[in-house]
Amino acid sequence: MAKRDDFGYDSEPGTDGTFRGEHETGGPPMNGTAKALITFYTATVLGCVSSGTHQRTLTELEETRETLAKTVAAFEAYKKQSTAETEALKQQLETVWHALDDANTRIMDMTARIESEQSQVAELKVDKQRLLGATAAAQGEIERTRATVRQQEADLKAEMAEKARLEEERAAKDAEIQRLTQTHADLTKSLEAEIAKGDVRIKQVRDRLTINMVDRVLFESGQGQVKPAGLRVLKQVSDILKNVKDKQIRIEGHTDNVPIGGRLKSRYPTNWELSTARATSVVRFLIEEGGVDRANLSAVGYADMRPIASNATEEGRTANRRIEITLYPKDLSEIASQIRP
Repeated sequence: MAKRDDFGYDSEPGTDGTFRGEHETGGPPMNGTAKALITFYTATVLGCVSSGTHQRTLTELEETRETLAKTVAAFEAYKKQSTAETEALKQQLETVWHALDDANTRIMDMTARIESEQSQVAELKVDKQRLLGATAAAQGEIERTRATVRQQEADLKAEMAEKARLEEERAAKDAEIQRLTQTHADLTKSLEAEIAKGDVRIKQVRDRLTINMVDRVLFESGQGQVKPAGLRVLKQVSDILKNVKDKQIRIEGHTDNVPIGGRLKSRYPTNWELSTARATSVVRFLIEEGGVDRANLSAVGYADMRPIASNATEEGRTANRRIEITLYPKDLSEIASQIRP
């Protein structure tokens, strides 16, 4: 059975070498070290001091015990507070972990959505590129179509312009032929006597008119100057030709194949000189006396190079010695501009 010391504590040592027990008046349990110190001090004081000193010592010891008790109580309170704070921290940590788990879950969900949206964005980019390619191709096709339409419009305008030009030229040609037909009629009437004798022939082929006059009508044999009777005939011709504005008028001199001989050879060495001299004599009269526009006239000598009959007979040679006045068209665009309203 354990014994109690003078302070009311068990003096029986525990299995760990410390004393166990509580103060009779109650209070918090004391550990072995505290109890040993108290016992040591008590024994020392009891053996060495007087009763007054003993009483002071007891008081001091009691104060020490109370201080120790307060310290232990404070420690226990701190321990409880620490435990509560630890529990609170654990709760907070658990809350944080839950929040972290939730955040991780949301992050994973958000990552999945982002990946899905990125995949959709990639698909949209592919679609966009495909659409851009299709748009570029369509734009190219549109431009080609526009170019084709513009070309067709230009071709149509050119075709219409060409059609209008051809229509103008056709109208000009018709009008030209009508005027030439009238000229033909006027010449035929004016040269009726010469035509009747066979000295003059007039021939019209569409837009060309030829007045064929044998040389005896205009010239003496072997001469290049127009004789007086020939001048009267040329005056009749010029009175009509001076009103012709839409034709070129070429005066052609022609001879037979008989060479120039005798005294004429010094003046006209060959038929070339004779045919050219006769053509220029007619042109000079038409300009100076007949009032025909010189811009429309030309003269040329062909000698015997363009016969209209055989030179083997006198009749043929007579036909080949001639002056031809040929009326032929000017440029049709010039004619069309002259009749354009």
